[in-house]
Amino acid sequence: MNDSQPVISCRNVWKVFGSRASEALSAIRKEGVGKAEVLRRFQCVVGVADATFDVQRGEIFCIMGLSGSGKSTLLRHINRLIDPSDGSILIDGREINKLNAAELRALRAEKIAMVFQSVALLPYRTVLENAALGLEFRKVPKPARLEAAKRALEAVQLGDWINRYPSDLSGGMLQRVGLARALASDSPILLMDEPFSALDPLIRRELQIQFVELSRAFRKTTVFITHDLEEAVRVGNRIGIMRDGVMVQIGAPEEIVMAPADDYVSRFTAGIAKNHLVSARSLMTPVPEIDAAKLEALPRVAASADIDQLIGLFLSNENGALAVESENGQLIGRVTQSDLLRGIRGPKTTAASGG
Repeated sequence: MNDSQPVISCRNVWKVFGSRASEALSAIRKEGVGKAEVLRRFQCVVGVADATFDVQRGEIFCIMGLSGSGKSTLLRHINRLIDPSDGSILIDGREINKLNAAELRALRAEKIAMVFQSVALLPYRTVLENAALGLEFRKVPKPARLEAAKRALEAVQLGDWINRYPSDLSGGMLQRVGLARALASDSPILLMDEPFSALDPLIRRELQIQFVELSRAFRKTTVFITHDLEEAVRVGNRIGIMRDGVMVQIGAPEEIVMAPADDYVSRFTAGIAKNHLVSARSLMTPVPEIDAAKLEALPRVAASADIDQLIGLFLSNENGALAVESENGQLIGRVTQSDLLRGIRGPKTTAASGG
């Protein structure tokens, strides 16, 4: 297993819906026509426009955007529920567009599990039997699949509910069964399409935290769809933000919040809490831009310290600045109270157009 190779690679993926998709795509490339013009001239809809990204092994990659932005359409390309109009999707270096029907079934059965917003459980089967359903489809012997399902249900804290039926469970518990079914399948890739969006806020947050812990423990490679930036920040190692089929920006949560690519992204980030997200490293003035010798006299702070920690340090001493220290003890920059206030406020936004 090559950990340096992306598990999932999307390369210049386009999806144009309509009977004249090839004509529309040609006009987009040759004439630069936009989404509205494509609809008017060709009666086609651009679902995904030239999307390129990688997902590394064990990473949670969140794709977010408003309704109609193309995020769920893009997700469905990854297990080839729909075929791209152009471009390629690779799983472990293998282009899935070229797989025959048998190879595609094997890929879906062995490597990819999906969790949807609405969990499709069989009402006449127990929680344990529902969690084992994916393995049943793969013809895993009954004792082995039930044992795997039981372990997965225990991991999502439903070990005491294995003999109950879906009608006995709350919404959050049903979603846990769906997650357990994905974990029991032992598929290395999870595709999650707004799995927690229908839940109450408190239950939703609990499941987000639990999912991140389970993802680390099972080392799943995940593409997670959401329309909520706070969820993306809480769950994702990286975030891709889509608008009108275009991947507008890809970056770590801190990068998305502190350096939004445009006003569309800024509108998402405007109200998000930054206290535990933004670090001293992102706020500091680096050594090349200041006199490094002056840092020696300043109190030190870890580069990973967040805004809450910086506030405490500034309140507990009279210095107007702190020296930022890297993981290996090297002084790499300075953060001031003005830098801290800038981090709390976040980037300024301008009036943004609708979309």
